[in-house]
Amino acid sequence: MRSGSHVVVLHRWRDRYADYARYLDHTEHTVTYISTEVGTESVPSTAREVVVVPAIDDLPVVAAEVRTLARRFGPPDHIVALKEDDLIVAAQLRAQWGCPGPTVAETMPFRDKVTMSTLVAASGIDVPAFAEIGDGSDVERFAVAHGWPVVVKPRAGSSSAGVVVATRRDEIPAHVSGAMVQAFSSGEIHHIDGVFDGSEVVVHTISRYLRTCLEFRAGVPIGSVEVDDAATHRRAGLFAQRALRALTTRPTVFHLEAFLDNNVFRFLEVGARAGGAEIPFVWRDLHNYDLNGAAFRIALGAQPPAVGAVDTGGPVGGFLLVAAPAERPCRIDRSTPMLGAVPELYAEVVLQPGQILPAADAYYEHVGGRFRFRGSSTAAVAAAVTRVGAEYQITGTALDQPNRTPAPTRA
Repeated sequence: MRSGSHVVVLHRWRDRYADYARYLDHTEHTVTYISTEVGTESVPSTAREVVVVPAIDDLPVVAAEVRTLARRFGPPDHIVALKEDDLIVAAQLRAQWGCPGPTVAETMPFRDKVTMSTLVAASGIDVPAFAEIGDGSDVERFAVAHGWPVVVKPRAGSSSAGVVVATRRDEIPAHVSGAMVQAFSSGEIHHIDGVFDGSEVVVHTISRYLRTCLEFRAGVPIGSVEVDDAATHRRAGLFAQRALRALTTRPTVFHLEAFLDNNVFRFLEVGARAGGAEIPFVWRDLHNYDLNGAAFRIALGAQPPAVGAVDTGGPVGGFLLVAAPAERPCRIDRSTPMLGAVPELYAEVVLQPGQILPAADAYYEHVGGRFRFRGSSTAAVAAAVTRVGAEYQITGTALDQPNRTPAPTRA
């Protein structure tokens, strides 16, 4: 990058999922931010300007703010987004301003689940049967062919928003146009996280979910624990590599989800971004690698940092999320910090009584409790996650939310 480059960052996290000040010298370059209100708390103090908008994935609003920033600081040389829901907006803005980095065409196979599944299946990888749907009758016909239950999901959703498992006709959602349907699959769901250099997976971990993202939407705590079995780790890397080669020839950080049944992987979906929840923190803390730092470099059009393989004999990481105690925004009435309850728990984010849990878009951040674990084995960490999930308590009261859309503001 040339000195004095204007870099626009699209941002929405309150916590430091990304350490922007370490990724880029904010005194050498002009770094401006377009952020949600909640996200402003983690914007570096050295940012040249911060614009607050209601939603980062609102392209017309964000594009207008980029034009304003361009008039003040010059056309953007780079546009960066790290959150999955913002990747297409960033790619569209790069196209408008001629910036390097992932394009819309390169990003779309990771956002459109029909395109994604089509390309991965065409490469010979096992993918659950799927189809694009226009209305409920398409779902019925699919179920006749493949059996109940079926999974109906948005083509470009995230965090299991809008996903429905229908076990019979009257459970089909009323509005399914433009969605997709998949055959229901058994097997434990795992996530594989790491970095793909355009040809090979250069570093990765595999983790087993303790409960599922869809169950978390219904209020069930969700946990995850890294798998310490070397053979499973090796197979996971090769599986992810095959899937990523079917989707791109460009470097990407990835979060891939797959079923694992009798040591056989079946593809579910993959995102071209760091995993959510506590995954970026666990990687920095235990594996000394910053997945969002790598994604930041890729968004600039550069190569990710070199890295060595994760040692399956090293510490095993895990996390636990507990759902919000009431509809957000809500005020916390009671919570029970858990540090010290088990030796494997090393970090937690627990709101105290009186604090407000906002109705912000970063879904896995603004929850009832976030916990990070490290231990000597998968079994030890899984037991610790399970215990904290069972013993942690939190209650809250929903607050009235004003029905208004605030105008963009500047800081």
